[in-house]
Amino acid sequence: MDAAELFAQVRREPDVDAPDLVAVDATDRLLLDEAAPDLAAAPGAVAVVDDGHGALTLGAVGLHGATGVRVHQDLLVGELALAANAGRTGLTGTYTQHCLDADLVRGARVVLAKAPKSLEALRELVQVVAAGADPAVALYVGGRVKHMTLGMNDVLAEGFTDVHATLARQKSRVLVARGPRPVPGSFPVCRQHADLGLTVCAHGAAFAGAKVDRGTRALLAALPGAVPDATTALDLGCGTGVLAAALAAARPGLTVVAADQSAAACASAAATAAANGLADRVRVVRDDAAASLPDGSVDLVVCNPPFHLGVAVSETLAHRLFAGAARVLRPGGELWCVFNSHLPHRDALRRLVGPTRQVTRDPTFTVTASTRSR
Repeated sequence: MDAAELFAQVRREPDVDAPDLVAVDATDRLLLDEAAPDLAAAPGAVAVVDDGHGALTLGAVGLHGATGVRVHQDLLVGELALAANAGRTGLTGTYTQHCLDADLVRGARVVLAKAPKSLEALRELVQVVAAGADPAVALYVGGRVKHMTLGMNDVLAEGFTDVHATLARQKSRVLVARGPRPVPGSFPVCRQHADLGLTVCAHGAAFAGAKVDRGTRALLAALPGAVPDATTALDLGCGTGVLAAALAAARPGLTVVAADQSAAACASAAATAAANGLADRVRVVRDDAAASLPDGSVDLVVCNPPFHLGVAVSETLAHRLFAGAARVLRPGGELWCVFNSHLPHRDALRRLVGPTRQVTRDPTFTVTASTRSR
């Protein structure tokens, strides 16, 4: 099977689909081409990180003979897409899924990674690879040139003695790091917020890190009025679990679930709950739009929805969460949501959930409450 035949079978489903979003991009192709000599030399010692929809994993196997590839994908929809694409290409069973930990990279000689959005996410990857991979490991980090910075070179240099960039191709570039020098792990990072009475913990890829973003603060300020007689609550798209922890701390009789499709978010939310003595009060689940929760099982859903898919803006992400909230809410239950005031989410909330009222609004953020009516 050649590259054209293999990649023609790779799809985005079940991830968000749009005309300007692709399942295989120039960065995937460049990473595989640059790493080809190392893949040929160590086909049984390959790890892949944040493979969007499976192109890197399936390319390493189908084009370069890699075997037993170990894979970590932060987003659950990426895992599902890889599984589906492996089935389409006849490559099911050629890889295993792992957390971002020592097991992922133990003995690895080649690590292929799509460049993360944040330097902290890259820093955690560097720490894991430098500490656990083979001393001869080569870490390949690829991304679009316009989104790569010199700061990435500096972070790679924290854990490797040799860092260099390849020539750009089709507006993509790869950074290659060799000569690992292990540094102490620093994740999760935890920070006390005395004004909120909470400690927030974050892994590298978690949105906002251990800070509390302004949108979350706006929703936190409104939460005392959110379904005061609720017995069950869901923090949907929980991130670091700030909303879940705040609800559990303020309402001892409330059963709280924190859900996110990001592995880093779920690990962060679990750490946040533990840091606040709430590990037995907050249940963290990794799923897509609350898919693991039963219909009509929740009184209150709180949500600070994302509006970026990678570096692209996408309203569809929020709409999937709204639809998930509508499914799990009992009739009369409410979704309390915060979003940038310029976004046209209220129409979607009315359509997907039910009658929607404004709770607070300022030039930056709007908080709404939507009642599940059917």
